[in-house]
Amino acid sequence: MLTVLDLRSAPERIAEVVQWAGEVSGIEMLTFHIDTDDISCVLPFINDLKGVSGFSHLHLHIGEEYYEEGVGLPVLIVVGRSGREEITESIKKIAEEGILPSDVNEDLIESHLTFRSAPDLIIKTGGSYLTDFLIWQSVYSELFFLDVNWEFFRKTDFLRAIRDFQSRARRFGA
Repeated sequence: MLTVLDLRSAPERIAEVVQWAGEVSGIEMLTFHIDTDDISCVLPFINDLKGVSGFSHLHLHIGEEYYEEGVGLPVLIVVGRSGREEITESIKKIAEEGILPSDVNEDLIESHLTFRSAPDLIIKTGGSYLTDFLIWQSVYSELFFLDVNWEFFRKTDFLRAIRDFQSRARRFGA
């Protein structure tokens, strides 16, 4: 998963990263998070985002709207959603179903989440802090922080993150 802070600086970079990922064996899915409180700032780039479906299986979430098209490597692009919102919505759905609090467990919560994939690696551009996107799902993810902003993210940076991930001994919380 990559967190994209400023899509406006390099809207073509998502398509480039998807193409780079296609050259690396073992990548099963890519997730991009565009962190914004103002979805309207992304609207001029919708066609750029949808263009990724020309060489991948795109799942695009913009607020409450959902778009799916293409074949190939699954690519999830999420605009303006937070993990806190997702968990809150999950709990509301459970409550609406009348499930007793004593019956609530991790599996039940996970089954009500919008985004159910757990990323193995999170590449965070632009500094060493996280957004709360996929906060539940990323509990065992490996983190790779880059001081490089999204605009300057290069194939070399991507491959360095993959190589670093491959050299790690994953402990899954142990």
